[in-house]
Amino acid sequence: MSDGTTGPASRRIFIDKQSPKAFNALVQTSEAVRATAAEAGLDRTTVELVNLRVSQLNGCAFCLDLHTRKALRAGESSQRLAVLPAWRDTELFTPVERAALGLAEAANDPADTAAQSDAYVTARQVLTEDQISAVIWVAITIGAFNRVSVLSRHPVRPQAPDRP
Repeated sequence: MSDGTTGPASRRIFIDKQSPKAFNALVQTSEAVRATAAEAGLDRTTVELVNLRVSQLNGCAFCLDLHTRKALRAGESSQRLAVLPAWRDTELFTPVERAALGLAEAANDPADTAAQSDAYVTARQVLTEDQISAVIWVAITIGAFNRVSVLSRHPVRPQAPDRP
């Protein structure tokens, strides 16, 4: 994708490399959030679905690539990953996953208070307070990583094809 500009003035700075202390603090936050989600009883695939959905909404190719691979390693199916953008229109996701995805979308758009209210009503029916908090923290954290990667224009490099 080209933004119509070329040369050194248009080259993006990898802000994670430029400010490693700040980025390491974000990584440490991510590790704490992952532990919080596990302690709350959220499985790895649910966390990765949240990471992927927020990354889809934010258009972060780097995070989509990374978290698709993580989701597949955690046992997620390619079918569910393929329909994730239309999760509301399928019966492939559990009530817990649906509640988490709704909360993640609401957390990604904090100005939409109606969506937040709807997401909370659904979440309260199937998630514990610890799980609600953890999902929101996962969404906030991946949103921060999305911004780092999008603004830095982190590249997605081709992977070697999977072999049977």
